[in-house]
Amino acid sequence: MAHNHNCLKKLVTYCFALLLSLQVHAQYYLRGEVKDEQSHILPDVKIFVHSARLLYQTGAQGSFGFTVLLPYDSLTLTLEGYESKTLRVKSDAWQNITLKTAVSAATKSQQRLISITKDFSQQERHNITLSAESYFQIIENEFMPTSNFPNTGFSLDVDKASYSNVRRFLNMNSPVPPDAVRIEELVNYFNLHYSVPPNNETFSINSQLSPCPWSAHDQLLYLNVNARKLDLDKIPPGNFVFLIDISGSMDMPNRLPLLKAAFQSFVKNLRPIDKMSIVVYGGTVGIWLPPTSGSEKDSILQSIEQLSASGSTPGESGIRTAYKLAESTFLKGGNNRVILATDGDFNVGQSSEKELDELITKMRQTGVYLTCLGVGMGNFKDSKLQTLAKKGNGNYAYLDDIKEAERVLVKELTQTFYAVADDVFMNIQFNPSMVKEYRLIGFDNRKDALTDSTSNLPGGEIGSGNSTLAIFQIVPTDQNRMTLETGLADDIAKLTLRYSLCGDTSSSTINYAVPANFLPWTSLHKDLQFAGAVAMFGLKLRQSKFCSTDWDSILAVASAVADQNNYLQSEFLQLVAKAEKIYQVKKHRKK
Repeated sequence: MAHNHNCLKKLVTYCFALLLSLQVHAQYYLRGEVKDEQSHILPDVKIFVHSARLLYQTGAQGSFGFTVLLPYDSLTLTLEGYESKTLRVKSDAWQNITLKTAVSAATKSQQRLISITKDFSQQERHNITLSAESYFQIIENEFMPTSNFPNTGFSLDVDKASYSNVRRFLNMNSPVPPDAVRIEELVNYFNLHYSVPPNNETFSINSQLSPCPWSAHDQLLYLNVNARKLDLDKIPPGNFVFLIDISGSMDMPNRLPLLKAAFQSFVKNLRPIDKMSIVVYGGTVGIWLPPTSGSEKDSILQSIEQLSASGSTPGESGIRTAYKLAESTFLKGGNNRVILATDGDFNVGQSSEKELDELITKMRQTGVYLTCLGVGMGNFKDSKLQTLAKKGNGNYAYLDDIKEAERVLVKELTQTFYAVADDVFMNIQFNPSMVKEYRLIGFDNRKDALTDSTSNLPGGEIGSGNSTLAIFQIVPTDQNRMTLETGLADDIAKLTLRYSLCGDTSSSTINYAVPANFLPWTSLHKDLQFAGAVAMFGLKLRQSKFCSTDWDSILAVASAVADQNNYLQSEFLQLVAKAEKIYQVKKHRKK
Protein backbone atom coordinates (compact mmCIF):
# COMPACT_ATOMS: atom_id res chain seq x y z
CA MET A 1 0.00 0.00 0.00
CA ALA A 2 2.81 2.36 0.93
CA HIS A 3 4.47 1.62 -2.42
CA ASN A 4 1.24 2.34 -4.33
CA HIS A 5 0.71 5.53 -2.32
CA ASN A 6 4.21 6.76 -3.25
CA CYS A 7 3.63 5.95 -6.93
CA LEU A 8 0.33 7.85 -6.90
CA LYS A 9 2.00 10.80 -5.19
CA LYS A 10 4.75 10.87 -7.86
CA LEU A 11 2.15 10.70 -10.65
CA VAL A 12 0.20 13.65 -9.20
CA THR A 13 3.42 15.65 -8.85
CA TYR A 14 4.41 14.84 -12.44
CA CYS A 15 1.00 15.83 -13.78
CA PHE A 16 1.06 19.07 -11.84
CA ALA A 17 4.56 19.87 -13.19
CA LEU A 18 3.43 19.00 -16.72
CA LEU A 19 0.39 21.25 -16.40
CA LEU A 20 2.56 24.06 -15.06
CA SER A 21 5.01 23.56 -17.92
CA LEU A 22 2.21 23.72 -20.47
CA GLN A 23 0.97 26.95 -18.93
CA VAL A 24 4.46 28.43 -18.97
CA HIS A 25 4.95 27.55 -22.64
CA ALA A 26 1.39 28.28 -23.72
CA GLN A 27 0.76 30.64 -26.59
CA TYR A 28 -2.23 32.93 -26.88
CA TYR A 29 -3.56 34.45 -30.08
CA LEU A 30 -4.31 38.07 -29.26
CA ARG A 31 -6.84 39.51 -31.71
CA GLY A 32 -8.98 42.60 -32.08
CA GLU A 33 -9.67 45.77 -34.02
CA VAL A 34 -9.04 49.48 -33.57
CA LYS A 35 -11.50 52.26 -34.43
CA ASP A 36 -11.88 55.97 -33.83
CA GLU A 37 -14.67 57.60 -31.79
CA GLN A 38 -16.98 57.57 -34.83
CA SER A 39 -16.41 53.79 -35.24
CA HIS A 40 -14.29 54.26 -38.38
CA ILE A 41 -11.64 51.56 -38.75
CA LEU A 42 -8.03 52.68 -38.21
CA PRO A 43 -5.38 50.94 -40.36
CA ASP A 44 -1.62 51.18 -39.69
CA VAL A 45 -1.98 51.70 -35.93
CA LYS A 46 1.35 50.84 -34.24
CA ILE A 47 0.92 48.26 -31.45
CA PHE A 48 3.80 47.83 -29.00
CA VAL A 49 3.64 44.59 -26.96
CA HIS A 50 5.29 45.30 -23.62
CA SER A 51 6.15 41.73 -22.61
CA ALA A 52 7.91 40.85 -25.89
CA ARG A 53 9.01 44.42 -26.68
CA LEU A 54 7.88 43.92 -30.28
CA LEU A 55 5.94 46.15 -32.66
CA TYR A 56 2.95 45.15 -34.78
CA GLN A 57 0.38 47.18 -36.66
CA THR A 58 -3.26 46.94 -37.71
CA GLY A 59 -4.12 45.89 -41.24
CA ALA A 60 -6.20 47.64 -43.87
CA GLN A 61 -9.43 46.73 -42.02
CA GLY A 62 -8.17 47.98 -38.66
CA SER A 63 -7.78 44.47 -37.28
CA PHE A 64 -4.78 42.71 -35.76
CA GLY A 65 -3.74 39.25 -34.62
CA PHE A 66 -0.50 37.90 -33.19
CA THR A 67 0.74 35.36 -30.65
CA VAL A 68 1.82 36.23 -27.10
CA LEU A 69 3.10 34.04 -24.27
CA LEU A 70 1.24 35.52 -21.31
CA PRO A 71 -2.45 35.19 -20.40
CA TYR A 72 -2.48 38.93 -19.68
CA ASP A 73 -0.34 41.55 -21.42
CA SER A 74 0.02 45.31 -21.89
CA LEU A 75 -0.23 47.15 -25.21
CA THR A 76 0.57 50.69 -26.29
CA LEU A 77 -1.19 51.92 -29.44
CA THR A 78 -0.02 54.96 -31.42
CA LEU A 79 -1.18 56.64 -34.61
CA GLU A 80 -0.34 60.10 -35.86
CA GLY A 81 -3.21 62.51 -35.09
CA TYR A 82 -4.54 60.37 -32.22
CA GLU A 83 -3.78 60.15 -28.52
CA SER A 84 -1.54 57.22 -27.57
CA LYS A 85 -3.28 54.57 -25.51
CA THR A 86 -1.80 52.01 -23.09
CA LEU A 87 -4.03 49.24 -21.74
CA ARG A 88 -3.89 45.85 -20.06
CA VAL A 89 -5.65 43.05 -21.99
CA LYS A 90 -6.71 39.46 -21.52
CA SER A 91 -4.83 37.59 -24.25
CA ASP A 92 -7.56 35.12 -25.25
CA ALA A 93 -10.33 37.76 -25.50
CA TRP A 94 -11.30 39.77 -28.60
CA GLN A 95 -10.19 43.41 -28.19
CA ASN A 96 -12.36 46.36 -29.30
CA ILE A 97 -10.12 49.39 -28.90
CA THR A 98 -11.00 53.05 -29.51
CA LEU A 99 -8.46 55.81 -30.07
CA LYS A 100 -9.32 59.45 -29.38
CA THR A 101 -8.38 62.25 -31.76
CA ALA A 102 -5.45 64.27 -30.39
CA VAL A 103 -6.46 67.74 -29.23
CA SER A 104 -2.95 69.15 -29.05
CA ALA A 105 0.50 68.35 -30.35
CA ALA A 106 2.86 66.42 -28.12
CA THR A 107 5.09 68.47 -25.87
CA LYS A 108 8.16 69.58 -27.74
CA SER A 109 11.28 67.65 -26.75
CA GLN A 110 14.48 69.24 -25.54
CA GLN A 111 16.67 70.28 -28.46
CA ARG A 112 20.44 70.27 -28.71
CA LEU A 113 22.50 73.17 -29.96
CA ILE A 114 25.77 72.77 -31.87
CA SER A 115 27.15 76.21 -31.04
CA ILE A 116 26.16 78.91 -28.57
CA THR A 117 27.17 82.47 -27.82
CA LYS A 118 26.72 83.54 -24.22
CA ASP A 119 23.92 86.05 -23.52
CA PHE A 120 22.84 86.19 -27.20
CA SER A 121 19.14 85.53 -27.86
CA GLN A 122 18.04 84.29 -31.28
CA GLN A 123 15.13 85.49 -33.40
CA GLU A 124 12.28 83.34 -34.64
CA ARG A 125 12.74 82.20 -38.26
CA HIS A 126 10.35 80.65 -40.77
CA ASN A 127 10.65 77.02 -41.84
CA ILE A 128 11.31 75.72 -45.36
CA THR A 129 10.23 72.30 -46.72
CA LEU A 130 12.45 70.55 -49.28
CA SER A 131 11.23 67.69 -51.54
CA ALA A 132 10.78 64.14 -50.20
CA GLU A 133 14.20 64.19 -48.53
CA SER A 134 14.28 65.69 -45.04
CA TYR A 135 16.91 68.08 -43.69
CA PHE A 136 16.89 70.22 -40.60
CA GLN A 137 16.61 73.88 -41.44
CA ILE A 138 19.81 75.44 -40.14
CA ILE A 139 20.41 79.11 -39.37
CA GLU A 140 23.84 80.56 -40.16
CA ASN A 141 25.83 81.97 -37.26
CA GLU A 142 25.80 85.79 -37.26
CA PHE A 143 28.68 88.21 -36.66
CA MET A 144 28.99 88.82 -32.92
CA PRO A 145 30.28 92.11 -31.43
CA THR A 146 33.10 91.03 -29.12
CA SER A 147 32.54 93.88 -26.66
CA ASN A 148 29.10 92.45 -25.80
CA PHE A 149 29.61 88.73 -26.47
CA PRO A 150 33.26 87.71 -26.01
CA ASN A 151 32.44 84.05 -25.21
CA THR A 152 31.31 81.45 -27.71
CA GLY A 153 31.39 77.66 -27.67
CA PHE A 154 30.59 74.71 -29.89
CA SER A 155 30.49 70.93 -29.92
CA LEU A 156 33.20 69.06 -31.86
CA ASP A 157 32.53 65.81 -33.70
CA VAL A 158 33.70 63.98 -36.82
CA ASP A 159 30.51 63.76 -38.87
CA LYS A 160 31.37 63.93 -42.57
CA ALA A 161 28.08 62.92 -44.17
CA SER A 162 27.32 66.31 -45.70
CA TYR A 163 30.26 66.26 -48.12
CA SER A 164 29.46 62.92 -49.74
CA ASN A 165 25.76 63.85 -49.86
CA VAL A 166 26.64 67.14 -51.61
CA ARG A 167 28.82 65.15 -54.02
CA ARG A 168 25.85 62.88 -54.78
CA PHE A 169 23.67 65.85 -55.80
CA LEU A 170 26.38 67.40 -57.98
CA ASN A 171 27.20 64.08 -59.68
CA MET A 172 23.50 63.86 -60.55
CA ASN A 173 23.75 67.35 -62.13
CA SER A 174 21.36 68.66 -59.50
CA PRO A 175 21.51 71.79 -57.31
CA VAL A 176 22.12 71.04 -53.63
CA PRO A 177 19.44 71.86 -51.02
CA PRO A 178 21.07 74.62 -48.91
CA ASP A 179 20.21 72.85 -45.64
CA ALA A 180 22.07 69.74 -46.83
CA VAL A 181 25.30 71.80 -46.69
CA ARG A 182 27.03 71.71 -43.30
CA ILE A 183 30.27 73.59 -43.87
CA GLU A 184 32.23 72.10 -40.98
CA GLU A 185 31.54 68.61 -42.38
CA LEU A 186 32.76 69.67 -45.81
CA VAL A 187 36.02 71.09 -44.38
CA ASN A 188 36.70 68.17 -42.04
CA TYR A 189 35.96 65.51 -44.65
CA PHE A 190 39.59 65.84 -45.83
CA ASN A 191 41.27 65.46 -42.39
CA LEU A 192 43.55 68.40 -43.20
CA HIS A 193 46.66 69.62 -41.36
CA TYR A 194 47.01 66.67 -38.99
CA SER A 195 49.89 66.65 -36.51
CA VAL A 196 50.55 63.93 -33.93
CA PRO A 197 49.91 65.09 -30.33
CA PRO A 198 53.20 65.05 -28.33
CA ASN A 199 53.95 62.62 -25.51
CA ASN A 200 50.92 60.46 -26.30
CA GLU A 201 48.57 63.27 -25.24
CA THR A 202 44.91 62.87 -26.20
CA PHE A 203 44.83 66.12 -28.19
CA SER A 204 47.11 68.81 -29.57
CA ILE A 205 45.88 72.28 -30.50
CA ASN A 206 47.35 74.80 -32.90
CA SER A 207 46.00 77.90 -34.61
CA GLN A 208 46.74 80.26 -37.46
CA LEU A 209 45.64 83.79 -38.37
CA SER A 210 45.42 84.79 -42.04
CA PRO A 211 43.67 87.12 -44.49
CA CYS A 212 40.13 86.19 -45.54
CA PRO A 213 40.12 85.29 -49.27
CA TRP A 214 36.53 86.46 -49.84
CA SER A 215 36.58 89.64 -47.72
CA ALA A 216 39.67 91.81 -48.04
CA HIS A 217 39.12 93.71 -44.77
CA ASP A 218 38.62 90.61 -42.60
CA GLN A 219 40.79 87.80 -41.24
CA LEU A 220 40.37 84.06 -40.84
CA LEU A 221 41.28 82.30 -37.59
CA TYR A 222 41.93 78.56 -38.01
CA LEU A 223 41.66 76.42 -34.86
CA ASN A 224 43.03 72.92 -35.34
CA VAL A 225 42.37 70.08 -32.85
CA ASN A 226 44.28 66.84 -33.50
CA ALA A 227 43.35 63.55 -31.83
CA ARG A 228 46.01 60.94 -31.08
CA LYS A 229 46.18 57.84 -33.26
CA LEU A 230 45.45 54.53 -31.63
CA ASP A 231 47.97 51.77 -32.29
CA LEU A 232 46.27 49.33 -34.68
CA ASP A 233 47.93 46.42 -32.88
CA LYS A 234 46.61 47.59 -29.52
CA ILE A 235 43.09 48.82 -30.25
CA PRO A 236 40.55 47.19 -27.91
CA PRO A 237 38.41 44.28 -29.06
CA GLY A 238 35.31 45.28 -30.97
CA ASN A 239 31.73 44.28 -30.26
CA PHE A 240 30.05 45.43 -33.49
CA VAL A 241 26.29 45.05 -33.94
CA PHE A 242 25.29 45.95 -37.50
CA LEU A 243 21.67 47.09 -37.61
CA ILE A 244 20.67 46.81 -41.27
CA ASP A 245 17.52 48.17 -42.88
CA ILE A 246 16.20 45.47 -45.24
CA SER A 247 12.80 47.09 -45.84
CA GLY A 248 11.33 47.46 -49.32
CA SER A 249 12.75 50.98 -49.76
CA MET A 250 16.26 49.49 -49.62
CA ASP A 251 15.71 47.38 -52.74
CA MET A 252 17.78 49.61 -55.05
CA PRO A 253 21.42 49.29 -56.26
CA ASN A 254 22.66 52.27 -54.23
CA ARG A 255 21.11 50.99 -50.99
CA LEU A 256 21.22 47.38 -49.73
CA PRO A 257 23.58 46.05 -52.46
CA LEU A 258 25.98 48.93 -51.74
CA LEU A 259 25.84 48.20 -48.02
CA LYS A 260 26.46 44.49 -48.56
CA ALA A 261 29.59 45.25 -50.58
CA ALA A 262 30.72 47.75 -47.93
CA PHE A 263 30.25 45.34 -45.02
CA GLN A 264 32.07 42.57 -46.86
CA SER A 265 35.07 44.92 -47.16
CA PHE A 266 34.81 45.71 -43.45
CA VAL A 267 34.77 42.02 -42.47
CA LYS A 268 38.23 41.49 -44.00
CA ASN A 269 39.74 43.66 -41.23
CA LEU A 270 38.09 41.85 -38.33
CA ARG A 271 40.42 40.17 -35.85
CA PRO A 272 39.72 36.94 -33.92
CA ILE A 273 39.17 39.03 -30.77
CA ASP A 274 36.43 41.07 -32.49
CA LYS A 275 32.78 40.04 -32.54
CA MET A 276 30.24 40.92 -35.19
CA SER A 277 26.46 40.50 -35.07
CA ILE A 278 23.71 41.49 -37.49
CA VAL A 279 20.21 42.63 -36.57
CA VAL A 280 17.80 43.26 -39.45
CA TYR A 281 14.52 45.11 -39.67
CA GLY A 282 12.09 45.08 -42.56
CA GLY A 283 9.04 42.85 -42.80
CA THR A 284 10.27 41.51 -39.46
CA VAL A 285 12.82 42.38 -36.78
CA GLY A 286 15.32 39.79 -35.65
CA ILE A 287 18.90 38.68 -35.09
CA TRP A 288 20.20 37.65 -38.52
CA LEU A 289 23.70 36.74 -37.36
CA PRO A 290 24.39 35.94 -33.69
CA PRO A 291 27.65 37.24 -32.18
CA THR A 292 30.40 35.67 -34.31
CA SER A 293 34.18 35.82 -33.95
CA GLY A 294 36.15 37.77 -36.55
CA SER A 295 38.01 34.53 -37.28
CA GLU A 296 34.84 33.09 -38.89
CA LYS A 297 34.93 35.41 -41.90
CA ASP A 298 33.34 32.94 -44.34
CA SER A 299 30.25 32.54 -42.15
CA ILE A 300 29.89 36.30 -41.74
CA LEU A 301 30.34 36.98 -45.47
CA GLN A 302 27.79 34.32 -46.38
CA SER A 303 25.31 35.80 -43.90
CA ILE A 304 25.73 39.26 -45.46
CA GLU A 305 25.32 37.92 -48.99
CA GLN A 306 21.95 36.33 -48.12
CA LEU A 307 20.36 39.64 -47.11
CA SER A 308 17.41 40.78 -49.26
CA ALA A 309 14.98 43.70 -49.04
CA SER A 310 11.19 43.64 -48.44
CA GLY A 311 8.53 44.88 -46.05
CA SER A 312 7.94 47.99 -43.94
CA THR A 313 10.49 49.92 -41.89
CA PRO A 314 10.15 49.32 -38.11
CA GLY A 315 13.31 51.26 -37.26
CA GLU A 316 12.47 51.84 -33.61
CA SER A 317 12.04 48.13 -32.88
CA GLY A 318 15.29 47.42 -34.73
CA ILE A 319 17.17 49.96 -32.64
CA ARG A 320 15.87 48.46 -29.40
CA THR A 321 16.82 44.94 -30.50
CA ALA A 322 20.34 45.98 -31.58
CA TYR A 323 21.08 47.79 -28.34
CA LYS A 324 19.72 44.88 -26.30
CA LEU A 325 22.06 42.53 -28.18
CA ALA A 326 25.03 44.89 -27.77
CA GLU A 327 24.32 45.09 -24.03
CA SER A 328 24.09 41.30 -23.66
CA THR A 329 27.53 40.89 -25.32
CA PHE A 330 29.08 44.03 -23.81
CA LEU A 331 32.89 43.96 -23.65
CA LYS A 332 34.22 45.87 -20.67
CA GLY A 333 37.06 48.05 -21.94
CA GLY A 334 36.13 47.15 -25.52
CA ASN A 335 34.62 49.08 -28.41
CA ASN A 336 30.89 48.41 -28.09
CA ARG A 337 29.08 49.94 -31.04
CA VAL A 338 25.82 49.67 -32.98
CA ILE A 339 26.25 50.53 -36.69
CA LEU A 340 22.91 51.55 -38.19
CA ALA A 341 22.73 51.37 -42.00
CA THR A 342 19.59 52.81 -43.60
CA ASP A 343 18.01 55.45 -45.82
CA GLY A 344 16.43 56.74 -42.61
CA ASP A 345 12.86 56.29 -43.83
CA PHE A 346 11.29 54.80 -40.66
CA ASN A 347 7.55 54.26 -41.05
CA VAL A 348 6.65 51.86 -38.22
CA GLY A 349 6.96 52.68 -34.53
CA GLN A 350 8.50 55.88 -33.21
CA SER A 351 9.66 57.69 -36.33
CA SER A 352 9.68 61.47 -35.82
CA GLU A 353 12.92 63.27 -34.96
CA LYS A 354 11.43 64.08 -31.53
CA GLU A 355 10.59 60.43 -30.77
CA LEU A 356 13.96 59.18 -32.05
CA ASP A 357 15.69 61.86 -29.95
CA GLU A 358 14.02 60.54 -26.79
CA LEU A 359 14.62 56.89 -27.68
CA ILE A 360 18.32 57.17 -28.48
CA THR A 361 19.02 59.43 -25.48
CA LYS A 362 17.89 56.52 -23.29
CA MET A 363 19.87 53.98 -25.30
CA ARG A 364 23.17 55.88 -24.99
CA GLN A 365 23.09 55.34 -21.20
CA THR A 366 24.10 51.72 -21.90
CA GLY A 367 27.66 52.81 -22.82
CA VAL A 368 27.16 51.56 -26.39
CA TYR A 369 28.22 54.00 -29.13
CA LEU A 370 26.28 54.55 -32.36
CA THR A 371 27.51 55.04 -35.93
CA CYS A 372 24.95 55.90 -38.63
CA LEU A 373 25.58 55.06 -42.28
CA GLY A 374 23.12 56.71 -44.67
CA VAL A 375 22.37 55.57 -48.23
CA GLY A 376 19.86 56.27 -50.97
CA MET A 377 18.14 59.25 -52.54
CA GLY A 378 14.66 60.62 -53.08
CA ASN A 379 13.32 59.57 -49.67
CA PHE A 380 16.61 59.97 -47.78
CA LYS A 381 16.04 61.22 -44.20
CA ASP A 382 19.24 63.07 -43.28
CA SER A 383 17.54 64.78 -40.34
CA LYS A 384 16.70 61.47 -38.65
CA LEU A 385 20.20 60.03 -38.99
CA GLN A 386 21.71 63.29 -37.78
CA THR A 387 19.47 63.16 -34.70
CA LEU A 388 20.40 59.55 -33.95
CA ALA A 389 24.15 60.08 -34.37
CA LYS A 390 24.33 63.18 -32.20
CA LYS A 391 22.15 61.75 -29.42
CA GLY A 392 23.73 58.30 -29.64
CA ASN A 393 27.19 59.62 -28.75
CA GLY A 394 28.43 58.66 -32.20
CA ASN A 395 29.10 59.77 -35.76
CA TYR A 396 27.40 59.84 -39.13
CA ALA A 397 28.59 59.17 -42.69
CA TYR A 398 26.75 59.09 -46.00
CA LEU A 399 27.75 56.42 -48.53
CA ASP A 400 27.13 57.65 -52.06
CA ASP A 401 29.24 54.97 -53.78
CA ILE A 402 31.52 52.00 -53.10
CA LYS A 403 34.64 54.21 -52.90
CA GLU A 404 33.08 56.18 -50.05
CA ALA A 405 32.02 52.95 -48.35
CA GLU A 406 35.58 51.62 -48.48
CA ARG A 407 36.96 54.93 -47.23
CA VAL A 408 34.65 54.97 -44.20
CA LEU A 409 34.74 51.25 -43.35
CA VAL A 410 38.28 50.29 -44.38
CA LYS A 411 40.75 53.13 -44.97
CA GLU A 412 39.47 55.27 -42.09
CA LEU A 413 38.33 52.40 -39.90
CA THR A 414 39.81 53.72 -36.65
CA GLN A 415 38.65 57.28 -37.34
CA THR A 416 35.11 56.02 -37.86
CA PHE A 417 34.74 53.33 -35.20
CA TYR A 418 37.34 53.97 -32.48
CA ALA A 419 36.84 57.09 -30.37
CA VAL A 420 39.63 58.57 -28.26
CA ALA A 421 37.30 60.98 -26.43
CA ASP A 422 33.68 61.98 -26.17
CA ASP A 423 31.72 64.98 -24.90
CA VAL A 424 34.31 67.18 -26.68
CA PHE A 425 33.45 70.88 -26.41
CA MET A 426 35.41 74.01 -27.29
CA ASN A 427 34.97 77.43 -25.68
CA ILE A 428 36.59 80.61 -27.06
CA GLN A 429 36.92 83.93 -25.24
CA PHE A 430 37.89 86.60 -27.76
CA ASN A 431 40.05 89.60 -26.90
CA PRO A 432 38.00 92.78 -27.60
CA SER A 433 41.19 94.80 -28.16
CA MET A 434 42.11 92.55 -31.11
CA VAL A 435 38.73 91.37 -32.41
CA LYS A 436 35.89 93.78 -33.17
CA GLU A 437 33.47 91.10 -34.42
CA TYR A 438 33.66 87.37 -35.12
CA ARG A 439 31.59 84.73 -36.92
CA LEU A 440 31.92 80.95 -36.62
CA ILE A 441 31.79 79.40 -40.10
CA GLY A 442 29.70 76.25 -40.05
CA PHE A 443 28.68 74.50 -36.83
CA ASP A 444 25.34 76.20 -37.52
CA ASN A 445 22.32 75.46 -35.37
CA ARG A 446 19.03 73.89 -36.25
CA LYS A 447 16.19 76.38 -36.31
CA ASP A 448 14.11 74.35 -33.83
CA ALA A 449 17.02 74.28 -31.37
CA LEU A 450 17.48 78.04 -31.60
CA THR A 451 13.84 78.79 -30.86
CA ASP A 452 13.64 76.40 -27.90
CA SER A 453 14.44 78.09 -24.60
CA THR A 454 15.36 74.72 -23.03
CA SER A 455 18.17 74.04 -25.51
CA ASN A 456 21.51 72.82 -24.22
CA LEU A 457 24.90 72.01 -25.68
CA PRO A 458 26.50 68.56 -25.30
CA GLY A 459 29.93 67.73 -26.66
CA GLY A 460 30.71 65.35 -29.53
CA GLU A 461 32.79 62.24 -30.20
CA ILE A 462 36.27 62.41 -31.79
CA GLY A 463 37.77 59.33 -33.44
CA SER A 464 41.38 58.14 -33.61
CA GLY A 465 43.70 60.25 -35.78
CA ASN A 466 41.14 62.90 -36.66
CA SER A 467 42.08 66.48 -37.44
CA THR A 468 39.18 68.85 -36.74
CA LEU A 469 39.31 72.39 -38.12
CA ALA A 470 37.10 75.24 -36.95
CA ILE A 471 37.29 78.53 -38.86
CA PHE A 472 36.24 81.97 -37.60
CA GLN A 473 35.85 85.04 -39.80
CA ILE A 474 37.12 88.02 -37.83
CA VAL A 475 36.66 91.77 -38.17
CA PRO A 476 39.98 93.09 -36.75
CA THR A 477 40.30 96.17 -34.54
CA ASP A 478 42.65 99.06 -35.42
CA GLN A 479 44.99 97.80 -32.69
CA ASN A 480 45.00 94.39 -34.37
CA ARG A 481 46.08 95.87 -37.71
CA MET A 482 48.77 98.10 -36.26
CA THR A 483 50.35 95.68 -33.78
CA LEU A 484 50.52 92.78 -36.22
CA GLU A 485 53.10 94.73 -38.20
CA THR A 486 55.30 95.17 -35.11
CA GLY A 487 55.02 91.60 -33.89
CA LEU A 488 53.92 92.81 -30.45
CA ALA A 489 50.26 91.94 -30.80
CA ASP A 490 48.19 90.61 -27.90
CA ASP A 491 46.68 87.14 -28.07
CA ILE A 492 43.56 86.89 -30.22
CA ALA A 493 41.65 84.73 -27.75
CA LYS A 494 41.77 82.14 -24.99
CA LEU A 495 40.64 78.63 -25.89
CA THR A 496 39.43 75.89 -23.54
CA LEU A 497 38.89 72.35 -24.79
CA ARG A 498 36.78 70.12 -22.55
CA TYR A 499 36.49 66.37 -23.06
CA SER A 500 36.01 63.01 -21.36
CA LEU A 501 37.97 59.87 -22.06
CA CYS A 502 35.78 57.04 -23.34
CA GLY A 503 34.11 55.19 -20.50
CA ASP A 504 35.13 57.86 -17.98
CA THR A 505 32.58 60.26 -16.53
CA SER A 506 35.22 62.73 -15.31
CA SER A 507 36.09 65.72 -17.49
CA SER A 508 39.51 66.98 -18.61
CA THR A 509 40.43 70.41 -19.97
CA ILE A 510 43.17 71.89 -22.14
CA ASN A 511 43.81 75.64 -22.09
CA TYR A 512 45.43 77.31 -25.08
CA ALA A 513 46.35 80.94 -25.69
CA VAL A 514 45.52 81.80 -29.33
CA PRO A 515 48.40 83.93 -30.65
CA ALA A 516 48.11 86.65 -33.29
CA ASN A 517 50.46 84.70 -35.60
CA PHE A 518 49.32 86.39 -38.81
CA LEU A 519 50.66 85.09 -42.13
CA PRO A 520 49.94 86.34 -45.66
CA TRP A 521 47.66 84.02 -47.63
CA THR A 522 50.38 82.64 -49.91
CA SER A 523 52.59 81.87 -46.87
CA LEU A 524 49.93 79.69 -45.23
CA HIS A 525 50.31 75.93 -45.14
CA LYS A 526 48.62 74.52 -48.27
CA ASP A 527 46.22 72.48 -46.14
CA LEU A 528 44.84 75.65 -44.59
CA GLN A 529 44.53 77.38 -47.96
CA PHE A 530 42.65 74.34 -49.26
CA ALA A 531 40.39 74.39 -46.17
CA GLY A 532 39.63 78.04 -46.93
CA ALA A 533 38.62 77.08 -50.49
CA VAL A 534 36.33 74.32 -49.21
CA ALA A 535 34.71 76.80 -46.79
CA MET A 536 34.12 79.20 -49.71
CA PHE A 537 32.56 76.32 -51.67
CA GLY A 538 30.20 75.56 -48.80
CA LEU A 539 29.22 79.20 -48.37
CA LYS A 540 28.48 79.46 -52.09
CA LEU A 541 26.33 76.30 -52.06
CA ARG A 542 24.45 77.58 -49.01
CA GLN A 543 23.86 80.86 -50.86
CA SER A 544 25.26 82.57 -47.77
CA LYS A 545 24.72 86.29 -47.33
CA PHE A 546 28.20 86.43 -45.79
CA CYS A 547 30.11 85.46 -48.94
CA SER A 548 29.61 86.88 -52.44
CA THR A 549 32.49 85.03 -54.11
CA ASP A 550 32.14 83.44 -57.57
CA TRP A 551 32.89 79.89 -58.71
CA ASP A 552 36.01 80.89 -60.64
CA SER A 553 37.56 82.41 -57.50
CA ILE A 554 36.89 79.24 -55.52
CA LEU A 555 38.42 77.11 -58.25
CA ALA A 556 41.47 79.40 -58.50
CA VAL A 557 42.17 79.25 -54.74
CA ALA A 558 41.71 75.47 -54.61
CA SER A 559 43.66 74.72 -57.81
CA ALA A 560 46.70 76.64 -56.57
CA VAL A 561 47.17 74.38 -53.53
CA ALA A 562 45.33 71.08 -54.17
CA ASP A 563 47.45 67.94 -53.97
CA GLN A 564 46.91 66.36 -57.40
CA ASN A 565 48.14 63.02 -56.03
CA ASN A 566 45.36 63.07 -53.45
CA TYR A 567 42.26 61.58 -55.05
CA LEU A 568 39.82 63.44 -52.80
CA GLN A 569 41.42 66.85 -53.35
CA SER A 570 41.62 66.28 -57.10
CA GLU A 571 37.96 65.22 -57.12
CA PHE A 572 37.03 68.40 -55.22
CA LEU A 573 38.27 70.51 -58.14
CA GLN A 574 35.98 68.54 -60.45
CA LEU A 575 33.02 69.10 -58.13
CA VAL A 576 33.58 72.87 -58.10
CA ALA A 577 33.63 72.86 -61.91
CA LYS A 578 30.41 70.78 -61.99
CA ALA A 579 28.71 73.11 -59.51
CA GLU A 580 29.59 76.12 -61.64
CA LYS A 581 27.89 74.58 -64.70
CA ILE A 582 24.82 73.46 -62.74
CA TYR A 583 24.24 76.81 -61.06
CA GLN A 584 24.93 78.84 -64.18
CA VAL A 585 22.25 76.85 -66.06
CA LYS A 586 19.86 77.35 -63.14
CA LYS A 587 20.55 81.11 -63.18
CA HIS A 588 19.92 81.37 -66.93
CA ARG A 589 16.64 79.46 -66.58
CA LYS A 590 15.44 81.88 -63.90
CA LYS A 591 16.19 84.83 -66.18
